[in-house]
Amino acid sequence: MNRNGEIIVIEDDEDDRLMLGEIFESLDIPSKVTYFSDPTKVMGYLSGTKVKPFLILSDINMPGLNGYQLREKILSDGELEKKCVPYIFLSTSKAPLDVEKAFSYPIHGYFEKKFDFKEYQNIISGIVQYGKNSSTLNL
Repeated sequence: MNRNGEIIVIEDDEDDRLMLGEIFESLDIPSKVTYFSDPTKVMGYLSGTKVKPFLILSDINMPGLNGYQLREKILSDGELEKKCVPYIFLSTSKAPLDVEKAFSYPIHGYFEKKFDFKEYQNIISGIVQYGKNSSTLNL
């Protein structure tokens, strides 16, 4: 993980991307934030040798390739897996089966998306602080 690297957001909903953008801006987070509305484009981007993200925030329910499938693809790529990037799901669902399925993969968290700006801001701030303070390989 690169603590100074970019934050990758995989989110197909434009309103959710806009809210996250406002949250990152309000928190004055210095990391570049890169958004993907199409999860099928993420693997190619992450495979770039110069790409060393700090954090991946991924929606689950997306067309074409859902968040679970994307996580499987990342884990099956030896080079990407070695980058030790914290992977966190953001979802509107808090259904126990969804949470259980998410944690059947090696992930670093599962958080429910919030509609209240301040509440969501607190969650994102906590996630970023978690990443900054965690011990991991710095590849």
